Amino acid sequence: MKALVMNEYKRLDYMDVEKPVPKDGEVLIRLKACSVCGSDVHGFDGSTGRRRPPVIMGHEAAGKIEAVGKNVKKFKPGDRVTFDSTVYCNECDMCEQGMVNLCRNRQVLGVSCEEYNRPGCFAEYVCVPEYILYALPDSVTYVQASLTEPLSIGYHAATRTTITEKDSVVIVGVGTIGLFALQVVKSFGVKQIIAVDIDDTRLDFAKETGATDCVNSKDPDALEQILKLSGGGVTVAIDATGIEATALLCIKSLQLGGRVVLVGNIAREISFPLQYVVTRQISLFGSCASAGEYPQCLDLIASGQIAADKMISKQVPLKDGDFWMKKIYNREDGLTKIVFLCDEDQE
Repeated sequence: MKALVMNEYKRLDYMDVEKPVPKDGEVLIRLKACSVCGSDVHGFDGSTGRRRPPVIMGHEAAGKIEAVGKNVKKFKPGDRVTFDSTVYCNECDMCEQGMVNLCRNRQVLGVSCEEYNRPGCFAEYVCVPEYILYALPDSVTYVQASLTEPLSIGYHAATRTTITEKDSVVIVGVGTIGLFALQVVKSFGVKQIIAVDIDDTRLDFAKETGATDCVNSKDPDALEQILKLSGGGVTVAIDATGIEATALLCIKSLQLGGRVVLVGNIAREISFPLQYVVTRQISLFGSCASAGEYPQCLDLIASGQIAADKMISKQVPLKDGDFWMKKIYNREDGLTKIVFLCDEDQE
């Protein structure tokens, strides 16, 4: 089969590799579409240490089952599917509690680190365990379905604390995950959603997809604008960036007793206003990956509550992946979300 292999940093080679064979409990998927994650872009230069050459990257994908291994019971060849990016063990204490995102033995598709090398989806085929599969609704295309994985991360973040129509929400950082979280929050009936970013283009898109107000965080009075718009502070803040400045902005944007969800994680450590958090009784929620929320996300895409098609900057053939990955890495042409078409036949 053909695959994009990162044989050295900052280069993807479109080349022949051995076609995988499904093991017991696995399925072989003919991949149709795979979107490029920010972690793939960061891994392109080796800075994360989790994509060591040689590796086939990619984990946001969808396709059609071509073959099944022994003991596969719920799916069959021809089924249209997407799948989790995390291969969890189903045996540890975290998995037993339903927190598969915190599996003690988790592996991620398209990751090559010290502990393992798990081939990903920048390829024509991939093998995955049956238990991480999800059937696609008839109305959802393969390209749209390739966004289910990042959408699930935004969904997980938006549900780490209960958000209802009575809440007011600020989302700081409206890249892919922030925009998905925004649209999920909108689907809950929230009346006020304030989007915050340093990029006016992103803020314009946030307004198109559900934000009621937008604030550019480069403005020195960004916090004052948020507090004024919300009448003294929001009830929930979601940090989808993950640096000290954005985490602190979220905390300071809250009403008394407010809640912060931290899903961005660029910075390893930040300074923390302990007394401010304690005396205002602010709750902090960490949000890691997703924990099986794919059916809810597919329903949101199918119902049109997620602007899946608008989220995509470009659809390109897999064979041209090196060219386009370099464009994304170099921040050229205003590109955000790229989808590799792994198979010319998308039917």
